[in-house]
Amino acid sequence: MAAPAPERSTRRPLDERALAHVLQRLRRADAAPWLHGEVARRMAERLPVIRQQPDVVLDWWAQLGGSGAALARCYPRARIVGVEPQAAPVPEAPWWSPRRWAARGGEVLAEEAVAPGSAQLVWANMMLHGATDPQAVMAQWQRALAVDGFLMFSTLGPGTLESLRALYRARGWPAPFAPFVDMHDLGDMLIHAGFADPVMDQETITLTWADAAALLAELRTLGGNVDPGRPSGLRTPRWRDRLHEALATLAGADGRPALPFELVYGHAFRPPPRPRLAGETAVPLEDLRAMVRAGRRPA
Repeated sequence: MAAPAPERSTRRPLDERALAHVLQRLRRADAAPWLHGEVARRMAERLPVIRQQPDVVLDWWAQLGGSGAALARCYPRARIVGVEPQAAPVPEAPWWSPRRWAARGGEVLAEEAVAPGSAQLVWANMMLHGATDPQAVMAQWQRALAVDGFLMFSTLGPGTLESLRALYRARGWPAPFAPFVDMHDLGDMLIHAGFADPVMDQETITLTWADAAALLAELRTLGGNVDPGRPSGLRTPRWRDRLHEALATLAGADGRPALPFELVYGHAFRPPPRPRLAGETAVPLEDLRAMVRAGRRPA
């Protein structure tokens, strides 16, 4: 008898301890990164092609997504619920922080508290590249959606900071960041997670800065190096000066260093359940109700 095929793993090679530290630092910030807000605006421009008007919208990792204003404009009558790894506000937020006051004014749920089938839209802006197992996150999204509910998400693709990685490689330095997931692999993960009709798209935008110091300051607002092979010790001022000199080579004719960001967009639906019939098949009551509402029979 042939041995069973090994279980397919979708976990990314990340330093999970470093990742947890980076995410905690980002959640302490007064506001989501500028780039996240810009991507939220671009993703919201795609919503009018979908006729369905959701009653409940789950804004996954809302604090980092910077999408509250965009979602409120698109769906003024919807109940918009923020979903966070933990429902409680991040400690140590200053009393004047916009993040603290926003948390008080909106509804927030922990991921484990989201009821199955409770939303018609799951919105996840610029958070999936912060997940160690993207397919496991997609499975959470699928469970949270009602039948025929839809998913909209954005994330960073492998073309992001490509010239920065090349700069490090040319100098024999360790990788400056962990690799991102290709959009075709993300599409496959959506199907494995139970979604239907996935549509993937991407665009590349280039940001420029006044100098290397400004570049590094903004990159810090977007995350940190969680590659397992990154240097374990602290860098010296001499290293910082060498890095600034190297980053200056990324400047164009205007003298401003530039870096590309690949933005990946994904969209998919949760289909009605279709259990396969055997000699005897047990169909959960909720799945049966969903099939009846959709006017479909088990396959």
